[in-house]
Amino acid sequence: MTSTRRRRITGVISVFGELLITAGVVLGLFVVYSLWWTNVLADRESSRQSDQVRDDWAEGRGPGGPGALDTKDGIGFLHVPAMNNGEVLVKKGTDPKKLNDGIAGYYTKPIASALPWDAKGNFTLAAHRDGHGAKFHNIHRVKEGDPIVFETRDTWYVYKVYKKLPETSKYNVNVLQPVPEESGKKKAGRYITLTTCTPVLTSDYRYIVWGELVREVKVDDRRTRPEELR
Repeated sequence: MTSTRRRRITGVISVFGELLITAGVVLGLFVVYSLWWTNVLADRESSRQSDQVRDDWAEGRGPGGPGALDTKDGIGFLHVPAMNNGEVLVKKGTDPKKLNDGIAGYYTKPIASALPWDAKGNFTLAAHRDGHGAKFHNIHRVKEGDPIVFETRDTWYVYKVYKKLPETSKYNVNVLQPVPEESGKKKAGRYITLTTCTPVLTSDYRYIVWGELVREVKVDDRRTRPEELR
């Protein structure tokens, strides 16, 4: 092999190596953006929106229970101690662009969600597992018997987890039915369903958690929390 040919081969290898390094840097920056920076932006926006809702409540504005249909600014806050993610603002709809604000949304389609104060039905929610606030990132930590609490202006709704489905098709809308039979229930009741993508870093399947209402606690002037959140 001539020295000229060796230099050419060495040059090609050098260029290829540089391209690999550049690709690795770009991929790393994309991961940082997807898993860290979008969380930063989403947390800022969700905090802003949450503060607005609580300000409205303090002034006697905003949805606070039965008959409250104006849900543009959010209907309340989800608390799931096992997820260790603080309070999560819940608004109408599950459009990904809306969920990118670091909130959870309740379904309007393909099956419309019930609301917590409805006499019967399934309160069905979705949020991101990774990036954009990742409010349901730790859904795998939720166990049967754990509490799920939903806070409105006037009432705390306390649910108890009774069933999980770690993986199901993204097209399985039966998990959202008013009576979620796939969870083992056969009669109408007051249920809550949490849904998110799984496995982590993918959207191939859905992870499901079901709970059932066990009691309501009226909000007093001191906004005393239910014992499940103390």
